[in-house]
Order: sequence, then structure tokens, then C-alpha cells
Amino acid sequence: MSDHPFHNIYNLSDMQLEQLEMAEEMLEFQRLSAAEKLLLEMLENSPECIPILNNLGVLYGKYFMEYEKAISYYNMVLKLEPSNEWARNERRRYERYSTY
Repeated sequence: MSDHPFHNIYNLSDMQLEQLEMAEEMLEFQRLSAAEKLLLEMLENSPECIPILNNLGVLYGKYFMEYEKAISYYNMVLKLEPSNEWARNERRRYERYSTY
């Protein structure tokens, strides 16, 4: 796991790390449907994986503008990790958008 430039605080497997990296690259290059498919498949195997849930929040909020879905993923993150300030801030942002 020395190939990854961050500390693996969630104890993700090498395969999960590789898949997350692939999904993030897909987002970067606007391959949104492929990223969604990969992240949802990953979620089936790891329904409480915070990085997967966060990436789905980003996908639905930032790219698909499906704010309610983004909020639901951030709510899942906060249920598992109530102190996750990043997820709290993102949820707050999309809650503002979803009221319009």
C-alpha cells in the first residue's frame, strides 16, 4: 500500500484502494456512469465503507446534481462517523441547494 499517498485510516484492502482510485479517476475524466457503476458495486460488498459513501455523495451532488441522493449518502457517513466534518459540510451545502 505504499503506492497510495495517504494514510489508510479505514483499513481498506488493496483492491478497495485500487477501485477507489479508479472511481476517482473516472470522476476526474467525466466517466460518470462508469464511476457510479463501480462505486455502487463496491457499496454492495462494503455497505459501511466511508470513502465509498463519500465518493457517492460527491458523484450525486457535484456531478449529477441529485442533491437528495447526495444528502442521503452523507447522512450514512455521519451515522457511521458522527465527527466527520467534511461530510457534515458537504451535506449542509447540498441541503441549501435542495431547498430551491
